[in-house]
Amino acid sequence: MTVAVPPRAEPPRAEPPRAEPAPVLWAPPDLPAEPGLIDPAERGRLDIAPAVLEKLGTRLIAETDGVGGAARRVLGVALGTDAEDRSARVNATVDGAIALLDVRLSIAYPAPVGATCRRVRATLVERLSALTGLEVREVDITVVALTSTDATTSRRVQ
Repeated sequence: MTVAVPPRAEPPRAEPPRAEPAPVLWAPPDLPAEPGLIDPAERGRLDIAPAVLEKLGTRLIAETDGVGGAARRVLGVALGTDAEDRSARVNATVDGAIALLDVRLSIAYPAPVGATCRRVRATLVERLSALTGLEVREVDITVVALTSTDATTSRRVQ
C-alpha cells in the first residue's frame, strides 16, 4: 500500500532587516555643509614629512633642463661625479605649514648660473606649494659644479 504524503508547506521566509546607511561624516569642501557633517577644521590634520618634500623636490629639479645632480661629499671631497644623470640633493625642514629647502645641484656649462637658479627656485616654490599646500618660504641653492655636456672635454688616455 502506497500512501501519498502531502507536500509540506514551508513557513514564509522573513526578509533580513535592512541596514540603514551609515551617516556621512565627510563631504568635499566645495559642497555646502549639511547637518551631520564634520567641520573641516575638526576633521584632523595632515602632516607632510620632510622626506616627501625632498623626493618631490629632487623630481622637480630633474625635470629642469640644464640642471644635474650632486655627488655625495665627505669633508668637501666629492665621492663620484657631479653629472646631469645624477639626482640633485634636497634637504627639507618643515615647521607647521612652512617649508625650508636646501638644494645642492650642478649646472650644465655654459648656462647662466643666476638665471638657472632663479628658474629652479621658482619651480620649487610654485610646484611644491601646489602639490603639498605648504608655504615654501626659503630655497637655498648651492651650485657644486659646472658640468660640460661636450664629449671632447672628457679625458683621454694617450
